[in-house]
Amino acid sequence: MKRIIVTRFSAMGDVAMVASVLKEFQKQHDDTEIIMVSRKLFSAFFEHIPRVKFHAFDPKHKHKGLGGIYTLFKELKVYKAEFVADLHNNIRSRTLGFLFKIAGYRTQILDKGRQEKKELTRAENKIKKQLKLTTERYADVFRNLGFAINLSHTLQKEHRLIPTELLGSLASDKKKIGIAPFAQHSYKVFPLSKMEEVIKNLSETKQYEFFIFGGGASEKAIAESWEQKYKQVKNTIGNFTVSQELDIISHLDLMISMDSSGMHMASLVGTRCLSIWGATHPYAGFLGFGQSYEDCIQVEHSHRPSSVYGNKPCDCDGVEAIDLVSSEIVITRIQEICA
Repeated sequence: MKRIIVTRFSAMGDVAMVASVLKEFQKQHDDTEIIMVSRKLFSAFFEHIPRVKFHAFDPKHKHKGLGGIYTLFKELKVYKAEFVADLHNNIRSRTLGFLFKIAGYRTQILDKGRQEKKELTRAENKIKKQLKLTTERYADVFRNLGFAINLSHTLQKEHRLIPTELLGSLASDKKKIGIAPFAQHSYKVFPLSKMEEVIKNLSETKQYEFFIFGGGASEKAIAESWEQKYKQVKNTIGNFTVSQELDIISHLDLMISMDSSGMHMASLVGTRCLSIWGATHPYAGFLGFGQSYEDCIQVEHSHRPSSVYGNKPCDCDGVEAIDLVSSEIVITRIQEICA
């Protein structure tokens, strides 16, 4: 077995994309074993991938600071790998990669295409073109290590068990729609009042079941309020593990997501995703693995995109970019897909 240490510490959506790449990589290389290094929460993404061993990265305690990175280096040396694939390219991963390099390991680091992304997101003289997909950038790291890999960029449905609590809902003949309405940055979030309009309108047809995903305590409160108002809505936030959330998503007919981890989790289990874009743009390369550009809901404007991550406002003639999208656009597209 050829053993490869793979590092991607965050964020959730990026780690899910790594999992999609590793699924295809391991199918094409039955003589490899992967040591995946990431935060413990994300281990569920790799449970169904053969010959992947997960090693938890703990940045707040055990692996904090330079001393913690050296501790991680010593832990990972035990696996006696030959290759290190840095799919993060941040200070921590580069430091770890440097330690492995001077120890004689073959190492490669992710090219994030920073200059191209600056040209896409700058305020003046934007160069608006499709950049290389992030998943292909990940694959390039393996190619540079000497491993051939051909990504299919197609959704592959995973067969998973339905959590007992949702057997009735997920086994019904209604169209099952997942909604991941939250994101880390507010400029990527479709206004929740509009999202509720989508739920209210489609609930009246009694043809749909909705499942709300993602977030913490405040987001859970919003999801629970929708659950109380609309009997077709089920809140999953705080009620299921990440692994169980993937189980649920695998049984959906469609996922509705921001440019966020919900889209990438849908890709991982082969579920089609209708994604909503505002300050960001699929041109930056973060469209979910196997998802279609035609399933991206966005209103083009010369000021878009303002950023790669959605952490900057995107003023489109006095309107924030995400507000250019109406609830009617989303409703119509869902009905077209689920007809």
